[in-house]
Amino acid sequence: MNITYYGHSCFGVEINGKHLVFDPFITPNELAKNISLSSVKADYILISHGHEDHIADAEALAKLTGAKLICSWEINVWFASRGLTNIHPMNIGGKVKFDFGSVKAVAAVHSSGMPDGTYGGSPMGFVIESSEGDFYYAGDTALTYDMKLIGDYRKIDFAFLPIGDNFTMGVDNAIIACEFIKCNKVIGMHYDTFGYIVINKEEALKKFERSGIELKLMEIGQTLTI
Repeated sequence: MNITYYGHSCFGVEINGKHLVFDPFITPNELAKNISLSSVKADYILISHGHEDHIADAEALAKLTGAKLICSWEINVWFASRGLTNIHPMNIGGKVKFDFGSVKAVAAVHSSGMPDGTYGGSPMGFVIESSEGDFYYAGDTALTYDMKLIGDYRKIDFAFLPIGDNFTMGVDNAIIACEFIKCNKVIGMHYDTFGYIVINKEEALKKFERSGIELKLMEIGQTLTI
């Protein structure tokens, strides 16, 4: 499984020859200025909620690649009104099999509004299960006891967790989230992009290490294999 970081909360994950892109926010992100949207491969685009820093490039990337959008019903309606047709709507609790594996939509504690103020439905995260491994993409979320359900009923190989605080959980609560989901390998996201969410990386790495959890803070444009 190959993972490429495009900045903020946007990752590309290659599973079984298919390319998944989560929460595309690249062109407006000054930190990702060296990433060209045309270079991003996508067969599926998964959107956790409607805030601009998670959907800014979704429409353009979908039109460039023909990728299928996976999102809430309300976000599906919003993109359909803008001419996109290759969309699979989901809601929390649902699970769907695709050609790369399965996607289960799980709860996230946050808010969700589209850039024009339209209601974006309930924010959510995703649990991806495949023959190459299983992982949890939390989206924007606070620490929530619902995460224990993931750990109790699924084996998670690694997780994408927000650690920037202010708008989401920070480092300390992300460590507790790892206990809930029973996972000791984390890729951090939703940090450093804006002044509100700048973190002390060295301190974050030490806190995770002291808790026996591996935290990876990827460089934008970096690809790693898990």
